[in-house]
Amino acid sequence: MAFEPTERVSVGRTGLSVTRLGFGAASIGGVFDVIDERAGLATIEHAWDIGIRYFDVAPLYGYGTSERRLGRILAGRPRDEFVLSTKVGRLVQRADQIEPGADVDRNAFGDRRDADRTEDTGFRVVFDFSRDGILRSIDESLGRLGLDRIDIVFLHDPDGHWQVAIGEAYPTLHRLREDGVVRAIGAGMNQSEMLTRFAREGDFDVFLVAGRYTLLDQDALTDLLPTCVQRNVVVVIGGVMNSGILAAPSQAGRFNYKPAPADVIDRARRLAAVCDRHSVPLKAAAIQFPLAHPAVASVVAGVGRIEHLDDYPAGMRQVIPEDLWAELRRDGLIAPDAPVPTETP
Repeated sequence: MAFEPTERVSVGRTGLSVTRLGFGAASIGGVFDVIDERAGLATIEHAWDIGIRYFDVAPLYGYGTSERRLGRILAGRPRDEFVLSTKVGRLVQRADQIEPGADVDRNAFGDRRDADRTEDTGFRVVFDFSRDGILRSIDESLGRLGLDRIDIVFLHDPDGHWQVAIGEAYPTLHRLREDGVVRAIGAGMNQSEMLTRFAREGDFDVFLVAGRYTLLDQDALTDLLPTCVQRNVVVVIGGVMNSGILAAPSQAGRFNYKPAPADVIDRARRLAAVCDRHSVPLKAAAIQFPLAHPAVASVVAGVGRIEHLDDYPAGMRQVIPEDLWAELRRDGLIAPDAPVPTETP
């Protein structure tokens, strides 16, 4: 079994449908590496040209740069042909305009230059999951994007802000959905526990799970994904390469945005060895694995360059023998109950 990147999958009862392959716009804003404007815009253009019709972004990425670049390309496309998601809960502000006592995100990565401390951009990120903060964030995103609407709004990493997120941000998004301002609401996080709690305590349409349901880390399998199936919540998977270690298992590999520990490198190399024995690229197995779960609608490719983006449709279309998945399961490299792609429907 292989997957068609341009296949459309419904997002619950929202009337929206996303392509099996989505485009994540963090990298084109220069979050992980310096991507100049021309290269970033060319990558977005290429995503459209190969049939991607789901695009995800956030104010955090490049301190608004990703939204501006994405908007420059999408503003010229038929609006009903694509689905756009962005995020709320973090506001981008100039450092000299931040009010005393504001909840500044000290770990935010706005762009590569700021992360390397070779240039201070003058911007900071402030957590704000209040009603006013949510409305302001959406308004500012629309301004940067130059579009007339946002389809999906995610609460962005509310890890340390559960009470205000469920008590104020969620009701605000719920009302915006009722009023038709947005079509779908959800949360995007690098963990599965709080997303499971959101699924059980709220009425959400879609979650973006980054790095927690991959060939290397199946943390979301036990609670989150079964809960989403039960509650009819669609899941979008980000970070299928786990920050790069599954793209190139090596001592220099990164996992969860940091240098990969030795045990993770060893596991990634064992995965690669199995793939090599079956003449299958590790990237292809990493891309296809999460798509086999019934809760998962789309995999988001968070890349900044055309050559990296092209790995994704190629990987989705790669024919992978069932024996490969059987060997991974036998060796304890994937969970015994994890669904896998099959050669026959």
